[in-house]
Amino acid sequence: METGVEWGINFGVKKNMEKNITTSNSQEAAIRAEATPTNMKLLQRARACWEAMGAFRQERERCKRFTYGDQWGDPVLTPEGTIREEDLIRRQGNMPLKNNLIRRLVRNVLGVFRNQWEIPTCEPRDAAERPQAEAMQQLLNYNIDLNRMEELYARTMEEFLISGMAVHRKWYGTRMGRSDCWTDFVSPDSFFMNCLSGDFRNWDADLVGQLHDMSFASVCASFARTPADYTFLRQLHISGALGETYTARNSINEFLVPMSPGLCRVIEIWERQHIPRLICHDPLAGECWKAEPEEAEKIEAINRRRRKEHPEGNAFEITTTWTMEEEWQYRFLTPRGIELSSGKSPYRHGRHPYVMKAYPYIDGEIHSFVSDIIDQQKYTNRLISMYDWLLRSSAKGVLMIPEGSLPEGIGPGDMAEEWSKFNGVILYRHKPGTPVPQQVTGTADSSGIAELLNIQMKMMEDVSGVNGALQGKLANASMSGTLYDQQTRNAITALTDLLKSYRDFVIDATTIDASNLRQFYTPERIQGIIGGNGGLLHDQPGFFDTSWDFRFS
Repeated sequence: METGVEWGINFGVKKNMEKNITTSNSQEAAIRAEATPTNMKLLQRARACWEAMGAFRQERERCKRFTYGDQWGDPVLTPEGTIREEDLIRRQGNMPLKNNLIRRLVRNVLGVFRNQWEIPTCEPRDAAERPQAEAMQQLLNYNIDLNRMEELYARTMEEFLISGMAVHRKWYGTRMGRSDCWTDFVSPDSFFMNCLSGDFRNWDADLVGQLHDMSFASVCASFARTPADYTFLRQLHISGALGETYTARNSINEFLVPMSPGLCRVIEIWERQHIPRLICHDPLAGECWKAEPEEAEKIEAINRRRRKEHPEGNAFEITTTWTMEEEWQYRFLTPRGIELSSGKSPYRHGRHPYVMKAYPYIDGEIHSFVSDIIDQQKYTNRLISMYDWLLRSSAKGVLMIPEGSLPEGIGPGDMAEEWSKFNGVILYRHKPGTPVPQQVTGTADSSGIAELLNIQMKMMEDVSGVNGALQGKLANASMSGTLYDQQTRNAITALTDLLKSYRDFVIDATTIDASNLRQFYTPERIQGIIGGNGGLLHDQPGFFDTSWDFRFS
């Protein structure tokens, strides 16, 4: 999976990668110099988070199969071993039939989302800040159009229904020759985070990351800034340290091995660290700032000079408070723990670039919308298959001819051919006591299958919350428009929790967009987008310090 050219870290890439290239021509020496114990420990922790999400990825793959029509793929244990359910049915001489109701329900929910789609509005908390809020709303509208956000959110909603998880990556960098704020969809299959977090808002997750499969050219475009950088990456490529020489993939090494041969595996990891800081307050200058603990001696020297200058006691000393400050740091590593880039979060919001939402997220478990209706779908398929088997095994116009009633010189085949002809005539001499030929048509005994099928489909609507009114079905032709509208609103009530949970994801993503736009858009860029005196808003402190709320009107 190739992402943007610079991944939003072009302002924070390693500035001294040359130090990793040894004076010797030995490639292995350069590799060993880079694979530090810290990186290996972080890589092992990221792999543990990835493996902890293995059950979620398996369930997601199953839900995806059922959504897109592969509904007989569950494993079945037989005396010969484990095989697919579809293969077992075909081996028994039957046809695995299905009626994909899950896909229809997913489309209906997507239709509701599309009909209700609206751009979050920027609401200032202070009425005096409304000009800044209106300017930000115009910037957001521009960025939404740039990233095709309506389509992106719709496809993410489809993923949200199938897997129960939505992930976006917000970054600033160059794409298609254009530097801007971009939004990327992240497949949950390549995403990992600290699964021990119990907060359904994911605020307590302290490690998140993503697996990238890239071509070597894309790796160079993302991480090489000098010829020495390219030489270093070339050494890694030749030695296989980027993972492109691996060919075997299984549940053990899928974290380290690219999906396709020839690609390079790059592992992006963001970790929350707590760094000691000094909060300093200078009453003389009226300033407050943060400093490194190593600067304590320098601050104390200033205080000594002030006490000497003001022996009467009014020295206005700088006060310091030691604290542990939260800081997000990133690393891009190869499968062997070799560091391609690292640093602290370059974003104004100080966090990682990911926005994620899991629904529901209880004790680290995710159970999606689709997973709730798989059992009903399987039972529906079995009822349809049983009904088909009964129809195929019933009599369908079988001609029954007593042996003694066949005319002389006419065989059973000739009799059957003439019987099926239009205006056919069969001349024979009836023998007393011999029954005449007759055609038998059997009626399949459904044994209540039709009733069970109707009940099962009704249960699927009840479980999913997508009933007939939401699907545009009328209970009867005489239903009034007011009653139908009321039933439609009642049907949406069952999906309200799901839709509003996804709306929270959209609001969180929009908040990050607003922060990135304020950070990276220059006054000239703002003025070019909104016109007028928009560039002046960038110079106002309120444009950066305003507390805005994003909501749906």
